[in-house]
Amino acid sequence: MPDQLAQPETGAAARPDAGPYDALLLLSFGGPEGPDDVVPFLENVTRGRGIPRERLKEVGQHYFGFGGVSPINEQNRQLLDALRKDFAEHGLDLPVFWGNRNWAPYLTDTLREMAVAGHRRIAVLATSAYASYSGCRQYRENLADALATLVEEGLEPPRVDKLRHYFNHPGFVDPMTDGVVAALESLPADVRGNAHLAFTTHSIPTAAADASGPVEDHTRGGAGGAYVKQHLDVAELIADEVAVRTGARHPWQLVYQSRSGAPHVPWLEPDVCDHLEALHGAGAPAVVMVPIGFVSDHMEVMYDLDTEATAKAAELGLPAARSATVGADPRFAAAVRELVLERAAVERGEPVERCWVGMLGASHDLCAVGCCPARAPRPAAAGADSPFA
Repeated sequence: MPDQLAQPETGAAARPDAGPYDALLLLSFGGPEGPDDVVPFLENVTRGRGIPRERLKEVGQHYFGFGGVSPINEQNRQLLDALRKDFAEHGLDLPVFWGNRNWAPYLTDTLREMAVAGHRRIAVLATSAYASYSGCRQYRENLADALATLVEEGLEPPRVDKLRHYFNHPGFVDPMTDGVVAALESLPADVRGNAHLAFTTHSIPTAAADASGPVEDHTRGGAGGAYVKQHLDVAELIADEVAVRTGARHPWQLVYQSRSGAPHVPWLEPDVCDHLEALHGAGAPAVVMVPIGFVSDHMEVMYDLDTEATAKAAELGLPAARSATVGADPRFAAAVRELVLERAAVERGEPVERCWVGMLGASHDLCAVGCCPARAPRPAAAGADSPFA
């Protein structure tokens, strides 16, 4: 593993400088918080796709099975608390706000609140660590839509800067590694040493994967572009560190979950449940499912892994465990602080050493033209093609 690059010490008396930023926005997906919210939430998610309401009720059964409540909002509240605690403990005077793409608190409402309060330069943390249209550019499109609404209302829109992808920041990788070690220890001793690791992430259409990341990272033929490359880098990092800590080299593979959309459209494979069947057929003694594609235990983790995939493993008689996501781990909160201060120094024109592990280096600050292109052209903020200064 390459040496980690760390920021230089600022000295005990120095207060961290987030200028020019005067606020941080936690930008997330959102989720229903009761049975009556489920279908309206899904209508927000699928707006413009013409999906009948009855079909959305069928899809909503995943949520109804958990009382109609997605855990993502509560997990974001916990992350907000962790960020505010970390900032206060380190003398970073930066207020933290929260807005969602698809449910309350809505992004537009939060940005309006921030603008009215006088915030002019906002750093944005999206709860998606990797490059892809749905994990990056769509958030930027939502930011542009919200800013345009503020302009229509006669408000001066603040400038927003999205923080870089943090998939290979140690504050994201290290907590997941701990989770894998703990999950392995939860398996029966006689199968633990030879257990396989199934690193899981959200499947996306292969065409979207091939076009993920900057243009120079785009691929053809389903190779997966930056999206797959970044996940593979993280998986290898974790597998290597687990081998060091446990003394056992565990076979691993990147697999996918939560596919949706038309059956004839190619999506990234293999599906996690198909992979479990293949492992069982090959004689694997056990498996740990590692949701590296998810920041927290939201519905795709709780249903697709904890419910469906766990049931499949039980049906096969394959001992299985699921490792923890990062959630509100204090190391992740510290990583966010480092990312804010790093980007602030860049904006001030100061040299900065970036913190990262693995083979790919620190991700870009500003999404270039052609990065994770949209299916249909739409304005996107916080990038080189932003309509907002």
